[in-house]
Amino acid sequence: MLHLQGPQMLQLLEKSLLKHLPESLKEMTDDLDHYTNTYQIYSKDPKNCQEFLSSPEVINWKQHLQIQSLQASLDKVIKNLVAIHSGQVKHTQCFLYMVHDTAKKLAPSLLDGKNASPDGDKSKSLDQEMFKYSTLDITHAALVNKFWYFGGNERSQRFIERCIRTFPSFCLLGPEGTPVSWTMMDQTGELRIGATVPEYRGQSLLYHIARCQIQTLGKLGFPMYAHVDKANHITQQVTLRLGNIPMPCDWNQWNYVPL
Repeated sequence: MLHLQGPQMLQLLEKSLLKHLPESLKEMTDDLDHYTNTYQIYSKDPKNCQEFLSSPEVINWKQHLQIQSLQASLDKVIKNLVAIHSGQVKHTQCFLYMVHDTAKKLAPSLLDGKNASPDGDKSKSLDQEMFKYSTLDITHAALVNKFWYFGGNERSQRFIERCIRTFPSFCLLGPEGTPVSWTMMDQTGELRIGATVPEYRGQSLLYHIARCQIQTLGKLGFPMYAHVDKANHITQQVTLRLGNIPMPCDWNQWNYVPL
């Protein structure tokens, strides 16, 4: 290991490191795009991390942004920082689930006799004459954006387009050859943005496409998890039918807007 001495050497190192920043950080150039301006935080000392999080080198508090964490105890710290920066924040808590096989590998203590295997569900088989498994492409982004609860605007569609280009996506094509149900992956590796168009709901299509997603990504070794709104009982039922395991912690998100 080389020991760097002097400001010039440190400046050269800084320039070199900046060239290798993750692409996700290089994309955080739109101050109003909270979809891309997203931070995932875990602290061993959540009650005393305010100084670290207040640093502009860590979080750009001049932007509209999202903070995601499994630690609800960060709430007080984040609200203190919001007050310091004279902004507004909304805290959302959702249920967190881990895919059965992922939990089996990473958190086996959470499994017990009550946790059904994904193979134990006896749902109605998919009519593969009517529906075809496929993947999303950029031309489908507007449709996905239309039915995304957190979407419906230009920036959310741009975010969806980037996810489709960059990460695995799955869909069922209906008789017209267009997607009728789909699910995706975002930049955190989470399974999300799943939906079925209204005229095809009630046929377990989201269950079938999510099952395909889990099986396909499982073969590739992806650890998989997802959050579900506490008021979304239908998706909670689908998630449990898939054999996913409820986590003992919540999924937390803070949406921050500078004033």
